[in-house]
Amino acid sequence: MKYTKNAYERAEAEINSRHEKSEEQRAQRLNEIKKTAPEIYRLHSNTLSSQFGMLADIIGNGSKEGARSAINEIKNRNLMAQQTIKELLDTFGYPTDYLQYHYHCEKCRDTGFVEGRRCECFEKLLSKYTTEELNEQCSIQLHDFSEFRIDFYPQEMGSINPRERMSVVYNDCLDYANNFTPDADSLFFFGKTGLGKTFLSSCIAKKLLSEGVNVFFGSILKLFRQIEDERFRRREGDTTGIIINAELVILDDLGSEFQTSFTDSVLYEIINERLNSGRPTIISTNLSMKELDSKYNDRIVSRLTGFFSPIMFIGSDVRQEKRKMGIS
Repeated sequence: MKYTKNAYERAEAEINSRHEKSEEQRAQRLNEIKKTAPEIYRLHSNTLSSQFGMLADIIGNGSKEGARSAINEIKNRNLMAQQTIKELLDTFGYPTDYLQYHYHCEKCRDTGFVEGRRCECFEKLLSKYTTEELNEQCSIQLHDFSEFRIDFYPQEMGSINPRERMSVVYNDCLDYANNFTPDADSLFFFGKTGLGKTFLSSCIAKKLLSEGVNVFFGSILKLFRQIEDERFRRREGDTTGIIINAELVILDDLGSEFQTSFTDSVLYEIINERLNSGRPTIISTNLSMKELDSKYNDRIVSRLTGFFSPIMFIGSDVRQEKRKMGIS
């Protein structure tokens, strides 16, 4: 997958920061033990000195048998010393792993690489920072759930109570954000224009972004233009790959794009790949189910209606209701 130069630089800086932090914190714990339990500190230091001395002997000894025997002795001494240190730490009221390095990622020990290949933690940072760059280009404003106004929805509309219904929708969206997991349901927001689909989508995005979740949020129209430019080499990037691998993707205003076989192919690829990998997606549209069925092919419609949880938005255009209330 292609990542931007800026994403590489930010990811490397984060990895280096994590490594320095683990080194610094371990040094602080070691210094504390030196003051509060010097006998543990001396045992720890003597163990290290003994190991380095024996390693020097191994290097100076050309005998393979002698080197093998010395290495086994180092291992045995180290295990015995570590066990003694753990018992002493416990006696003094410290966790038994207090003098060990506490890495953010145990796989790579905060180096970013495992056996010469980028660690999963490094890949996640690259994806996160590249997604953030894409989101910075998004023209959709993010909102807080606290900004939602249920009084913008009428209490009566024929035999339906939009205010009651939208209160349920609001709580469902809030619950989705509060309890989000990487395998959460995919949601399909539908209803007429101006009913809060984009607003509540942005609330979910902002809440999860603030918690460090890798969220892509953007309009279908702008997204397809960007992917088309990349596919036909008018610009660098791998937006499709970033979107497919994001923890959550929120695509706004399905149906607003200039529809072609290319856009249908990209839409299907994104939806299908994310469903197959179990990653959640939220898609909103102003189209009715009938319009959706006539506009898109069966492969797309069947996935939207069969694998996404539908959430219907009802009421009057919120923008018109705000004008009636004198709210800009």
